[in-house]
This record gives sequence, C-alpha cells and structure tokens, in this order.
Amino acid sequence: MAAPAACTRFSDNYDLKEELGKGAFSVVRRCVQKSSGQEFAAKIINTKKLSARDFQKLEREARICRKLQHPNIVRLHDSIQEENFHYLVFDLVTGGELFEDIVAREFYSEADASHCIQQILESVHHCHSNGVVHRDLKPENLLLASKAKGAAVKLADFGLAIEVQGEQQAWFGFAGTPGYLSPEVLKKEPYGKPVDIWACGVILYILLVGYPPFWDEDQHRLYAQIKAGAYDYPSPEWDTVTPEAKNLINQMLTVIPSKRITASEALKHPWICQRERVASVVHRQETVDCLKKFNARRKLKGAILTTMLATRNFSKSGRSIITKKGDGSQVKESTDSSTTLEDDDIKEDKVKGGVDRSSTVIAKEPEELRIVCPNKTTSQLSTNSYSSARKQEVIKMTEQLIEAINTGDFEAYTKICDPHLTAFEPEALGNLVEGMDFHKFYFDNNVIVKNCKAVNTTILNPNVHLLGEDAACIAYVRLTQYMDKQGVAHSLQCEETRVWHKRDNKWQNVHFHRSTNSPSYTFAPSAHK
Repeated sequence: MAAPAACTRFSDNYDLKEELGKGAFSVVRRCVQKSSGQEFAAKIINTKKLSARDFQKLEREARICRKLQHPNIVRLHDSIQEENFHYLVFDLVTGGELFEDIVAREFYSEADASHCIQQILESVHHCHSNGVVHRDLKPENLLLASKAKGAAVKLADFGLAIEVQGEQQAWFGFAGTPGYLSPEVLKKEPYGKPVDIWACGVILYILLVGYPPFWDEDQHRLYAQIKAGAYDYPSPEWDTVTPEAKNLINQMLTVIPSKRITASEALKHPWICQRERVASVVHRQETVDCLKKFNARRKLKGAILTTMLATRNFSKSGRSIITKKGDGSQVKESTDSSTTLEDDDIKEDKVKGGVDRSSTVIAKEPEELRIVCPNKTTSQLSTNSYSSARKQEVIKMTEQLIEAINTGDFEAYTKICDPHLTAFEPEALGNLVEGMDFHKFYFDNNVIVKNCKAVNTTILNPNVHLLGEDAACIAYVRLTQYMDKQGVAHSLQCEETRVWHKRDNKWQNVHFHRSTNSPSYTFAPSAHK
C-alpha cells in the first residue's frame, strides 16, 4: 500500500491528469503520485453537495475499502479530506470489464471460466473474512487489472457494501441488481454473506453459456423465478458442460441461505481446485457468441435505465454518486445507477454491531423503476424550463430522423446518426447490428417511396429522460399512416426507444430498439398488388 501522506492536501502528493469518468457530484481522473511516479485513479467527490447521510455512506465506503487488501480487489491507496472535496485514490485499472475481455479472446473454455470464478471467489472470501458483504456482484463490477494476457480479475464498486459481525443475518435494506438478487433479499428476510455467493452462482452460469439463469422482461416474473430458484440446464449448450461445474452452480444457487456453499468451501470444490483434471478445455464458441449478445443487451439496458432514473436521482439533493463510465472502466464509481437498486426509505437506526442500515439509491419496489416524472422540489423549479427545452430538442431531432426515413434521405439520416449506430430491430432477426450498412439497404431500395402515395408519421406519448448534459433517451409510439398505390389508407404502429448523445453541441442517435417491423420497411411491393 502507498505510504501515508505526511501532509493533508491532495495536490501536495499527487498531480492530476485526464478525466476517466464522471458522476453527478464526482469525477474520476488519472493521477500520478509525486514521490513514486506511480499512476492511480482519483475519485474526487464534491462534498458541498452531499447530505449528512450521503457523507456517512461515503465514509462507510472508504472505511470498508481501507480494510480490504487483496490482489483481486481494486485497492484504495489513499483517502484525503479537504474543505470541499474528498479524494479517494484507487488502483488504476485499465483492462476494462472481464466479460468484454472474454468475447475478444481467441480461445475460451470451461477451464478458463473456472479460473475466472476462482479469482472472484478469492475476492469474496477476503471480503467475508473481513466482515464485509459486497451486495452488488455483477459483470460491471468485475474488471481486469490491465490489457495484458492473464491480467488479474479485480472486484470493484463497494458503494453498497456493508459490515457484518461474524455470520450475522439481519435486514440491511433492499439492495443489489435485479438479475443477481438472492431469494432472501427479494423475500425481505434477514440476510448476510450468502447473498454474494448467490450472485457468484449467477455469474458462473453466465460464464459457462453466455446467458443468465433467471431472465424475464417483466421484473415481477423475474423475481418469482429467483425466489423459487427456478433455473435449468437446457440442451444443447449445457450438454457439453461437465457435471462438476453444474454441481458447483447448484450449491451456489441454493434457495435456503444456510444450505448455500460458502466462499471458502467453493474454493475447495474439485471444479475449482482440481481444474486441470476436472474442467473441460474445449473451446466454447457458442458461449462467446451468446456472451456478445448478453453484453450488448446489458449495455443497452444500462443506458436506458440510467436515463430513466436520472431525473429521480438528480431530484435528491443528497444524491452523490451516479456513474458514467469512462472508456476503459479504469475505476468504478460507487453506485452504478443504471441497474443497481437500493431502498432509501429505511429507518435511520443502527442494528447491533454498528452496521449502518442507511442506503443510497432508488427503489423500494420494482414498480419505481417505471417512475418517469418524480415530484419536484423547490430547488428544481428553476431548472424546469432548461430541462424542458432540452427535451424538446431531443423530440425535434427524433422527428427529423423519422422524416429522413420517410423521405428516403440517407444523407440526412447519416448526419443525425452516429456512424457506429447500434440497433435491435425485428429486421435484424434478433441480432444487434452496428453501423450504417444494414440501414442503407432499405434506403437504396427506396421501398417506402416506390410503394406509397403519401406517408404521415406521428410520435405518440414521447417520454424523454435526460442524463447530465450530454445524454438522453426517448421512448415513444410511432404511428404511421400511408396511402398505397391503389389509394387505400393504412395505419401501422411500433414502439421505439432511442438513445441520444450530444457531441460538439450536436445530438446524435447512438442506439435504438424497435418492437415489430418498421412501417418504413414493411411496404413491400407484394403487399399492395
């Protein structure tokens, strides 16, 4: 660990460099320690904007991080409090997310998955041995130390972590990420260290086949699956997975916490400690292919949920840590609001052992994810007109984009869209498409212009969610009326969600998701003969 500073000012010890990531009240920047020339990542929190409660949570996070010193955990090297800013100096982690690295590998086997989960379990075991429960184990928090081959997996983001005494089980609040929440948290029962093992079981399942054990677009049905422990091993992808791997997953995804395997026991499981003898070394191309789609979907879901929840989060004066990731995931901010839930309506009291039951983020119940327009506080009213104007900008840009589609103006379309535009749409048959070539096909064939006398598009119920200064998401129903060549009027509708990013003071569409075939693409000649 870095030697403790002799002086209290951050600038006496470190030189600040470029920005790596940004949050609502914090920024992450690369820094260089003057005495050693070593590089770190400094998370700089503006404490003027923190409530007393959020300041307490910040201190809890720093206290927990100071306790943890392990090669598979992003280490806190320094914590410096100044008048208006708190500096947390972490490892500079440059390898990006583990799951993104896996899909870029030339070879990936069951033995590789075993090595990944071993490192994750080592970090969890260290946490549990030090009386810490992470509570938010998920792919976004599993980073690589560097881009070098074989770089260590590092567990990050202790913003939801809590301290427990021994094997203490208590109700510490509703916290975690939907697909990784354990049955006991969803049932609002006392919980403790076993919640992290459940999440490890979900992660291991994904590492082996590229998709999660519990999945449903409807959160209520998802939670029902988890509470019942309702998962299986479908053919053919699971046929090639060894029985020992499935056995470990079964012991991790045990509904009753007291019967669930511990981190220490899992590390002694044959599939982990006798990997060379037990785990298959056959390349799992199907897993890599599925994991690519899984990564794309969770990134999209994160972007949409972040924009949906931003208004609610910014409305809380004490909201301290919303993360917008930098290009290399160098250090995770304290809470990933794109998906992380934490009940912030828990009583301020303490449980035995001094465990802080207060919490930070967003949802008592899943329904709150659907909140679009929270109650305004007096301090917000002055920003309403500014926000409204920016929302109108996004609606206007969306209308211009649809107009370009309706008129077959590909040049105008490309000016509005990012060159690396990604999309999930029925025409792509369930695949994520990237770039403009896929869309150019429809413009080149001019389907809509050839087969319609007139086209009118209406955007119904547009909901715009702003995130900071340069990102927004719009969800709406697109109703299209058109006259075919025989003069017969038709109407079609589809639901669309578009993610916009502002670059050089100009909005660009960076991603969209459409349900049902696009009106623009369904006017095939055969339909009107």
